[in-house]
Amino acid sequence: MIPEHREKMKNRQFLWRAAAVLLALGVWQGVSMAVNMEMLLASPLKVLMRFGTIWRERDFLSTVLFSVCRISAGFLLALALGTLLGWLAGRFPVAETLLWPYVTAAKSVPIASFIILCLLWFSYTQLTVFIAFLIAFPVIYANVLQGLKSTDPRLLEMAEVFRVSGLRRLFYIQMPAVFPYLLSAGSVAVGMAWKAGVAAEVIGVVSGSVGRKLYDAKIYFQNADLLCWTVMIILLSVAGEKLFRFLMKTIYGRLVRR
Repeated sequence: MIPEHREKMKNRQFLWRAAAVLLALGVWQGVSMAVNMEMLLASPLKVLMRFGTIWRERDFLSTVLFSVCRISAGFLLALALGTLLGWLAGRFPVAETLLWPYVTAAKSVPIASFIILCLLWFSYTQLTVFIAFLIAFPVIYANVLQGLKSTDPRLLEMAEVFRVSGLRRLFYIQMPAVFPYLLSAGSVAVGMAWKAGVAAEVIGVVSGSVGRKLYDAKIYFQNADLLCWTVMIILLSVAGEKLFRFLMKTIYGRLVRR
């Protein structure tokens, strides 16, 4: 009965989301008709028609792969380092204190300032990786740290009394506490990495990137192209989030079954 109920809930949620998307497209179409100027706001139909041709362009695949590889690299680096340093900060308060200024700066400094500074330090190809890492890292670090702090102290005391090994504590006490936080943080960080990475590509005018396509569309007043690439970024971000959640749940499930 419970699996059937969950299935019905998922189907209902899917239908509501589909209705919300249709409503959003209707609003978009209405605003486009009210503006009545394609250069300012192309209609959904125009953008859909552009989708039918843009993927045939010679550099389409290389452009998408360029940004996907670099933004993914920045996110994965943030995931690895944020998890490691978050775990260290959770275990050793002195580490949390020492890392506090850097994490606070990464969370507080405007992304445009970071991009401009990084243009002086890194090559254009490295810029996207570093900015995606810089934006995603604090989110993952803070959530891993909070997950460790939320670990039930009674379980830790019990493990101490029964002399449970450190590895077993990690797998059966700390990981179950941290995993929901890490899953939520990673899902948010994927989208943030895409927003920050593409912004870096636009400001840095990185050749061969999705951000450069957005920049060119703005320069030449190609509103349909601008919206088409924007929708493409949203789809890539959502796909990255779904892939991350699937892989994390699969890996976690195998680890806890050891």
